[in-house]
Amino acid sequence: MIRAGLGLFLAGFLGLAQAAIAAPPPVEAYGRLPGIEDVQMAPGGARYAFIATTGEARKLFVSTTDNKPLQVLDIGNAKVRELGWAGDDHVLVTFSQTATLGPKYTVWRTERHSVVVLNVQTGKSFQVFHEQRNKMAGFVDGEYGTAQIDGHWYGWFGGLTCDADRNGCHDFHDYPDLYRVDLDTGTPSLAAHGTYGIDGWLVSASGDVAARALYDGKNGRWQLLAGKDGDQVLAGGTNGFGGVGDLELGRTPDTVLAQVPAGADDSARTDGYEFRELPVGAASAHAGVDTTRMEEPLIDPATHLWIGQRLRSDEKDAVFFNPTLQARWQGTRKAFPNNIAHLESWSADFTRLIVKTEGGDDAGTFWMVDIQKHSADPIGSPYPDVKSADVGPVQMIDYKATDGLALRGVLTLPPGRQPKSLPLVVLPHGGPQARDYPGFDWWAQAYASRGYAVFQPNFRGSGDYGAAFRNAGFGEWGRKMQTDISDGVAELAKRGIVDPNRACIVGGSYGGYAALAGVTVQHGLYRCAVAVAGVSDLAGILAYEHRLAGAPTSAPLRYWHTFMGVESSTDSRLAAIAPAALADKADAPILLIHGRDDTIVPIDQSETMESALKRAGKPVEFVEMKNEDHALSREETRVEMLKAAVAFVEKYNPAN
Repeated sequence: MIRAGLGLFLAGFLGLAQAAIAAPPPVEAYGRLPGIEDVQMAPGGARYAFIATTGEARKLFVSTTDNKPLQVLDIGNAKVRELGWAGDDHVLVTFSQTATLGPKYTVWRTERHSVVVLNVQTGKSFQVFHEQRNKMAGFVDGEYGTAQIDGHWYGWFGGLTCDADRNGCHDFHDYPDLYRVDLDTGTPSLAAHGTYGIDGWLVSASGDVAARALYDGKNGRWQLLAGKDGDQVLAGGTNGFGGVGDLELGRTPDTVLAQVPAGADDSARTDGYEFRELPVGAASAHAGVDTTRMEEPLIDPATHLWIGQRLRSDEKDAVFFNPTLQARWQGTRKAFPNNIAHLESWSADFTRLIVKTEGGDDAGTFWMVDIQKHSADPIGSPYPDVKSADVGPVQMIDYKATDGLALRGVLTLPPGRQPKSLPLVVLPHGGPQARDYPGFDWWAQAYASRGYAVFQPNFRGSGDYGAAFRNAGFGEWGRKMQTDISDGVAELAKRGIVDPNRACIVGGSYGGYAALAGVTVQHGLYRCAVAVAGVSDLAGILAYEHRLAGAPTSAPLRYWHTFMGVESSTDSRLAAIAPAALADKADAPILLIHGRDDTIVPIDQSETMESALKRAGKPVEFVEMKNEDHALSREETRVEMLKAAVAFVEKYNPAN
């Protein structure tokens, strides 16, 4: 049961699964932004913070762990990206907004990040860099940690310095500098100068600059340098797709843990990267830890040291180096035997944990786990209107591509229906170097609630399956990456689970491209296609990336060229895999949905596709979402997207 105090604190806007209802929930129940998210424990374990929706409003809540409200901050419709703590008294909330960088960068519309700091004791808040006219007012270019120095808390942020006068900023510098910001007053001070190619810093728990990363997008050269002045080279090399990824302290303060490009022959590493723990200065290297399955490091909230790893697996389990911590986590997992349990955050002494469960009949639940009391109390559900009986069962499906490559995908079945000859929605992921996991997927479950089986294939080129699997996608955009999807449909039909003649394909971003290619590059497979922020004009998207880079070569361009198997935006091979160029061959109705503020895949990709389909006399509908970005960050437009997409599939491929 919900504890009395917590129930009173959250009453009326955060619900847990109740009794089953006869009819499925409305589509809005799946499309709304989560009712509760980003639940983060303070290091001391006595407080926690989260973002929640109360009616039409979204707010930051801070409470004690015995459910005494401390602070509430109204965040309106701001797009929250991250929530964290600096000690026990300061909450840092990261937002983003679509912005143009100024007259010098007229082609640059991008998502710029800002950070608001809330003092839990006083209730006062401020926006980092907001009052500094010689910084990009209110925007940060990277967050690099927090530390307590002489009893006072500071945060480190990248800031794009500009020349300023009484009329404001002009002539932004081409790279960020690192600033130390007082988390009570907001006053910044320069911590380290940036340089050409700066790609991030690492700040120690004592507030010192421990390392910095450099990446030259023109030639692909990367370096990892130790010290404030970068006078020790820890690692370096060449990688066309990017430089250093995660950058943390190692298991001791005199080591650095870095996610760096792996050697060309190291196919076991995650997506071409490996984690390496490197000694700084005169320190000696520690005995190695097997990181071949590590998706991300687990970091101690107090010491900032590396204490474990989240595994690259379907359930993304956590493993700790300390046997006591590992035993506590394993004991916690046993409390949820029928669900996938994710460790969200924890106190520095690991006696209190925030755990999120999903899967089985659970649409998602956040729990407060107290190790000493042997208790697990629910905090709330991201999808409170989706009850246990409404959750469709989820399983992983193993199959093989036509050329024999072993593949996996996620299958979500409609609740309460036998898995036999079901209508199908194919839902390929974006990226394309992403992947889908078993668990509660709001988009998949919305279709399942309407009677559809939903298949999410992890085609070649997907992430988290190792470099060899990623590399198998090189040159296969619209080719084997596409047939991997339809090979999965054939496998489900072979097993008798779905009716292959009753299938539609739906996707966002690269998944939107795959949906369009499913009815233009491929034929005879799908009754309809829905593309949300999908790529249709491959030459156009490459030209767009070229304009953003301001150079004929860059890491993103090399990445897209490699996956598409072409050398430039004028390569003749693009025509065979570009949906807009093949619009006259479309063999099913198409729905295009796109946000006007999308800076990843610009809306002209859908506008070009709509025009091409209309010229060819093909059935097409277009939903433009105002003030929406690539991530579908706003509730109103996310609901609009889902309602339109579900209605379109039901129109052309009815479930009953």
